[in-house]
Amino acid sequence: MSLPTVRFKHARFSARFPEAYSYSRSHYWMAPVADQPGVWRVGFTKFATRMLGELVDCEWPTKEGDVVEPGKNIGWVEGFKAASDVYSVMSGRFAGGNPYLKQDACVVRTDPYEVGWLYAVEGEPEEDHLDVHGYIEYLSGIIHRMAEEGHGEEGAGEE
Repeated sequence: MSLPTVRFKHARFSARFPEAYSYSRSHYWMAPVADQPGVWRVGFTKFATRMLGELVDCEWPTKEGDVVEPGKNIGWVEGFKAASDVYSVMSGRFAGGNPYLKQDACVVRTDPYEVGWLYAVEGEPEEDHLDVHGYIEYLSGIIHRMAEEGHGEEGAGEE
């Protein structure tokens, strides 16, 4: 990853998170697109991709230009481990799904912060988004609770 990152390690989970990105408590990242003022890309964090496993398909029934708001269901992804609805973490207008995912959806897990983004929105992040340090603190609490409940005993972390 060529982006400046902050390393996170807790229990058996290890990852790097882009320092300049914003994060949601629902494990999405949000980053402005450099050459498109007002447009943000959104993707799954490494924690979310670990829970879903390899993605095999995605669909965006939401059309370009449709109004989206935080919490609105805008599509779905299917992985080997689970299928999941995808919710907006942005307010604004849907600017489309990542067309590359139709060729290789696995890139969401292998390169989640650059090539493997999910969708784009012209607008702004949800009000209660977190910076990287806030997200890491939030994530640490989740992983601690999971460990106390006996989850995540198998498998090693990833970076």
